[in-house]
Amino acid sequence: MSKILITCAVTGSIHTPSMSPHLPVTADQITEHAVDAAEAGASILHLHARDPETGQPSADPEHFMAFLPRIKQATGAVLNISTGGSAVMTLDQRLAAPKLAEPEMCSLNMGSMNFALYPAAARIDAWKHDWEQPFLENSDDLVFKNTPRDIAGILQTMGAERGARFEFECYDLSHLYMLRHFVDRGMVEPPFFIQFVFGVLGGMGPDPENLTHMKTIADKLFGQDYMFSVLAAGRHQIPLTSMAAAMGGHVRVGLEDSLMIARGQLARTNAEQVVKIRRIVEDMGREVARPEDARQMLGLKGADRTAI
Repeated sequence: MSKILITCAVTGSIHTPSMSPHLPVTADQITEHAVDAAEAGASILHLHARDPETGQPSADPEHFMAFLPRIKQATGAVLNISTGGSAVMTLDQRLAAPKLAEPEMCSLNMGSMNFALYPAAARIDAWKHDWEQPFLENSDDLVFKNTPRDIAGILQTMGAERGARFEFECYDLSHLYMLRHFVDRGMVEPPFFIQFVFGVLGGMGPDPENLTHMKTIADKLFGQDYMFSVLAAGRHQIPLTSMAAAMGGHVRVGLEDSLMIARGQLARTNAEQVVKIRRIVEDMGREVARPEDARQMLGLKGADRTAI
């Protein structure tokens, strides 16, 4: 099997500070968590920003630039900046920081979808900030918007104009066909790095059968031109990423996807999850890719050609 890429999604925009005291929200915390995850074996760091005072997801380029240069200086990992931001942000807001930073890599959600977080609100007894409860509860009427026009704009703005490659986030089978559509339009060139996303309410469920079917259809649509990775929400994180590794795929962990390190036990750092999945995949005989391996495998432009 090829070398395995470990992505660490450091903070995200789904979890709120009341869910875990260990969720990184300040620039110092995000930097520390990211650097430690890279040292533990993550070759790609998937990054969102938060307001350091409230922990609320932020699209402010100043919040991103408070940690991006520090992470770049401290580690050779590939910095992968979200273009998804948060489902409550406009497209212009979501693209503000990526356009400024001109990173090697961006995430790109391959379709519009319901993005329901409201069940999590019932599990929280005390709220740290006023924004958290309505943010979660109002997601019963929330659509993450990424139309074909939006996707084409991101491919042009971040790909054609700034040379970024993409982590194509596919929450459903239809998203694979949308990616194929843009390949057929000549807007995306191989190798394709496809992230299968499981366990978000509104997307596909975390069933092993869904993973095998996604790979079957991706094989049909993209042949030898793609690599797949798996992220799974909550308690499904380690079982499905382990399955992906056994199938020859790549893996993503991090506090964006799961706040836990074991049943009933909060993870204190992102690095804990990286260490855990690294041990599992190495026990399978997989060799963990280094950042320079990731750049070669994904055809990235190099950290020296970013604006970070």
